[in-house]
Amino acid sequence: MKALVTLLALYAIMPLAHAAVVGEEITYMSGDTQMKGYIAWDNAVAGKRPGILVVHEWWGHNDYARKRANMLAEQGYTALAVDMYGDGKTASHPGDAGKFATAVRKNMDVAAARFTAALETLASNETVNPEQISAIGYCFGGGIVLAMARRGADLDLVASFHGSVATDKPVAKGQVKARLAVFNGAADPMVTAAQIAAFKAEMDRAEVEYLLINYPDALHAFTNPDADLYASKFDIPLKYDAAADADSWNQLNVLLREVYVK
Repeated sequence: MKALVTLLALYAIMPLAHAAVVGEEITYMSGDTQMKGYIAWDNAVAGKRPGILVVHEWWGHNDYARKRANMLAEQGYTALAVDMYGDGKTASHPGDAGKFATAVRKNMDVAAARFTAALETLASNETVNPEQISAIGYCFGGGIVLAMARRGADLDLVASFHGSVATDKPVAKGQVKARLAVFNGAADPMVTAAQIAAFKAEMDRAEVEYLLINYPDALHAFTNPDADLYASKFDIPLKYDAAADADSWNQLNVLLREVYVK
């Protein structure tokens, strides 16, 4: 009995093992281009789980994209922060960021190939259920994930945060397989009210299930705490909005639970 009490006392003061998010850099190929991504998961979660692609802002595959992948891993998903530029290329100036983003957007077949390479990499991961894949994107990445949804990508949920919603190829009924969510800053000069109205009309005509939230007074990049720094340094209309950031993230997690928790 005395030995048992001693053992229990030792357990009481020992630090408990706890779940930890594991993250690692990975490389994968899209054609002849090497892509450098980052994958994160919770090693305490048993079995296979849904996988979420995270597509970066126009700055490229940086710490912000990895942060969001880690946050998703904390929620029990495996998340891959993808590389859309190739070789993990990033920009520190909006001029370069614009060039990188434009180079991808002007050739959407290449963009689709790079997105698909990331999707296949995530789906083949041992922690992922390949039948349960979703995608989220920020800024440039938000426009990319919506473009992939319009192309009929086999995804469960697609969520865009302060991303472009415009298209010159409106979808037809049955073309979009994913459920969509768009989190937009109502004061964002890069996404006009007319574009939002056109997006809603497009999705309504195609009978796509979607959620669109327009945050009053929120500017572009409202989810990124570094937005104010970029705005000051480069004189561009960006601003972090803590309330919109928190609400959009909570909304995303609600939607993911609706999709994956039956």
